[in-house]
Amino acid sequence: MRSPAGTDAGAGTDAGAGTGVAAGGRRRCDWARGEWLVPYHDTEWGVAVHDDRRHFEFLTLEGAQAGLSWLTVLKRRDGYRRAFCDFDPARVARFSPATVARLLADPGIIRNRAKVEATVANAAAVLSLQEERGSFDDYLWDFVDGRPVRNRWRYLDQVPATTPLAEALSADLRRRGFRFVGPTICYAHLQAAGLVLDHLTTCFRHRQL
Repeated sequence: MRSPAGTDAGAGTDAGAGTGVAAGGRRRCDWARGEWLVPYHDTEWGVAVHDDRRHFEFLTLEGAQAGLSWLTVLKRRDGYRRAFCDFDPARVARFSPATVARLLADPGIIRNRAKVEATVANAAAVLSLQEERGSFDDYLWDFVDGRPVRNRWRYLDQVPATTPLAEALSADLRRRGFRFVGPTICYAHLQAAGLVLDHLTTCFRHRQL
């Protein structure tokens, strides 16, 4: 599997056993290293999200990660918040071709036309879901019957890159007009937004969450 850090886990090795220890001596998932990933791991990853803007933000960033590392995207998070109106889907859905062209010159984000245009299209799709289901959040949590899926992985290489749940979510999102929502991206969203708990059992956050 690929960790949020964008590095491949080694099978059966200490690196895959969640032995990362840093910042106060706490045991963490092994990918959580450095000044950017440790705070993200400790305070956000796997915490249940119930806010449509935050869901839209994570889905955008996870789509932007395609072909890159999570660290590359995480370092540009403030740039994305500025560029995409703090992830207000109503405002982003109204972006014109001229706005898209301007964003493609913005060094604060990943300057990929397909990914930028997908974000605009996804904003419109979020609005449609809000009209149909009341909120994007309600729609997503229905996939897990309102309760997080709690896994008990000990090794990083046991964590899948995708699951049937993520494949079902991906297929339905694409049917609704979402882009850059393949099964791997959807599984990353389920993990990040707390619908699936994939902190390793050796990690201090597993017990807390």
